[in-house]
Amino acid sequence: MAPRKKKETSIKPAEKPNAFIAGAGTVVDQGIIETLKTNFMPYAMSIIISRAIPEIDGFKPSHRKLLYTMYLMGLLNGGTIKSANIVGRTMQLNPHGDAAIYETMVRLSEGNEALLHPYVRSKGSFGKAYSRDMAYAASRYTEAKLAPIAAELFADIDKETVEFVDNYDSTMKEPTLFPVTFPSILVNSNMGIAAGMASNICPFNLREVCNTTIAYIKDKDINVADTLLAPDFPVGGHLLYDRAAMEEIYRTGRGSFKVRGVYSYDKSQNCIDISAIPPTTTSEQIIERVVELVKQKKITEINDIRDETDLKGLKITIDLKRGIDPDKLMKKLYKATTLEDSFGCNFNILIANSPRVMGVKEIIEEWVAFRTECVRNRVYFNLTKAKEKLHLLKGLAKILLDIDKAIKIVRETEEEKEVVPNLMIGFGIDELQAEYVAEIKLRHLNRQYILKKLDDVENLEKEVKDMEDILNSRRRVQNIIIKELEAVADKYGQDRKTLIIESDSSADEPEEEIIDDSPVTLFFTRDGYFKKIPTPNLRMSGEQKLKEGDEIVQTVETTGGAELLFFSNRHQVYKTKASEFADGKASVLGDYIPAKLGFDEGESAIYMAVTLKYTGHMIFVFDNGRVAKVPMSSYATKTNRKKLINAYCDKFVLHSPILAEEECDILLTSTNGRMLLVNTAALSAKAAKDNGGIAVMTQKRGQRIFTAEKYVDGTLDKPHRYRARNLPAAGQKKAEAETEQMTF
Repeated sequence: MAPRKKKETSIKPAEKPNAFIAGAGTVVDQGIIETLKTNFMPYAMSIIISRAIPEIDGFKPSHRKLLYTMYLMGLLNGGTIKSANIVGRTMQLNPHGDAAIYETMVRLSEGNEALLHPYVRSKGSFGKAYSRDMAYAASRYTEAKLAPIAAELFADIDKETVEFVDNYDSTMKEPTLFPVTFPSILVNSNMGIAAGMASNICPFNLREVCNTTIAYIKDKDINVADTLLAPDFPVGGHLLYDRAAMEEIYRTGRGSFKVRGVYSYDKSQNCIDISAIPPTTTSEQIIERVVELVKQKKITEINDIRDETDLKGLKITIDLKRGIDPDKLMKKLYKATTLEDSFGCNFNILIANSPRVMGVKEIIEEWVAFRTECVRNRVYFNLTKAKEKLHLLKGLAKILLDIDKAIKIVRETEEEKEVVPNLMIGFGIDELQAEYVAEIKLRHLNRQYILKKLDDVENLEKEVKDMEDILNSRRRVQNIIIKELEAVADKYGQDRKTLIIESDSSADEPEEEIIDDSPVTLFFTRDGYFKKIPTPNLRMSGEQKLKEGDEIVQTVETTGGAELLFFSNRHQVYKTKASEFADGKASVLGDYIPAKLGFDEGESAIYMAVTLKYTGHMIFVFDNGRVAKVPMSSYATKTNRKKLINAYCDKFVLHSPILAEEECDILLTSTNGRMLLVNTAALSAKAAKDNGGIAVMTQKRGQRIFTAEKYVDGTLDKPHRYRARNLPAAGQKKAEAETEQMTF
């Protein structure tokens, strides 16, 4: 196929203000693949490399720019300053707006409680990571400075330990990485969503991370799980520990584990106090879910739930009804709410500008390699400085041989610019040494000063030799890293906040369902509307509100734990529970069942069967006089199936479905005026839901069943006259004395 030609359309300058630009008005056909390569891929790579994915030092660019600005402002020492000041200064490195910078500061702060070891010491309201509604105050109201542990991020950063690059407008330099003295990538959580990939790194205990890194340096064949027990979250909680699953996460960098909230029971107040929640949820989300469960009557043990979080920390209080077992209730809440939630791990980290999903041992290996390079750069920097100083002092040593000669050379030199060359000639030293000697103050030209300086030569020579040995010894570099890790662990280490509990299978066992036995009255209308109203409320209810032309066809008194079966005109039945519907009022229309239960298009509900234990039978009366009897147990299912097909026979036109919880009489009336009383015990039950039943009332051509209903004693004066010895039967007409002649 020949390539498509470019299509060109002309646009008048009046229609296009910038039409004078070269190429303006040209429409170019470009393949989607080429468009993605030229337009989308650079954007995607920018997000991955420069925004969303953390690097081996544990930081994204936004974090690094903020913290480095605070370091340049001298905020490692002294008091806090206004956050707005910090945000403004940070824009020299991060020109993405003050709101984004301040949000970054908030998450790094102590007050927000998002990090296990916050890098920013805060003053004022910085919100809470575990609350959706507790928002942080504006930057003009809060203050901040660097936390003490931040000193470990900048250790020897001015000694060329890491590479520096120009900022966005080339007016200052910024580090590409921080020379962190501990694996901060594993200590503080980090989450990012890029284009086509994401990262979600859980936090680990600082002391455990340092000990594991030390163990790895000494022996690369260690099992990480022996020293790095499990993740540790700032919100606390209980981690359900599965050794095999945790080792898989450590090996692959992917997987998930469950974290559970922590609670205590206050017997005097009969309430549950929740003091810790999983890191993936918020207190508002939990409270809203519990309230929803209570409204749906799935939880009936709770009187009230409220958020009592204060300066002491998180607290959700649940008031219980009398006699409720708090442990059983919490077990139920763990399953139904995010009080127990999964944390999905995705250890995706940038290594040399390339994203890699790594296991914990790989991450430690990369960090050790990175830190080794930082230590070597620092030692090399110090070695260079020491050699320069030693070189100058060796030149000074030659002056010691004849101070008077040096003074004479300086005094007798006519021009200042000739002093250095004359000293070089007079003592056989180079220009740097001569410059150093020439700059010595007159008061220092005494033997005591020079001898004191010369004492440093011997020490410097030892230091130079020692640093050269370090650069040539891998073991010595590793020992330096180990000592630094030990110092960090001793200085900043803290006990675990997240307790480890063994994962038990009992949590996955189906719990005994609590049956709601509160009395309710159910209403079902001809057009398919349903209401559930607590029976006590009916006394205060007015007239039932209905859609125009609609009427109530079924009213059933039962309990909130009843099962509901809605039969449709498409030979299907939809199953649900009364507890799935919120309590209604007489003044509302109610729930439209086809919409609520997801009926097929054009399908309508024709009958509501209410049962508690699936006892009794469904009686299906067809227009042609046949009647089918199906045990209710045929509709009971072990799984939570919501829809059953072939709920009744589709070969005949259905007139009336009737639920008979026990054997009873059914009164059939034909359009010819005849009546027949049939006891359901005379009908044989068949387990097949779609069975066609048996012929019960004979119908001549043009006749059909007119009514079918449960017989109520007293309706007929002589009911025995309407019974038949054998079926099918034609039935009997009512005597004119009993009722008026039926007209059709």
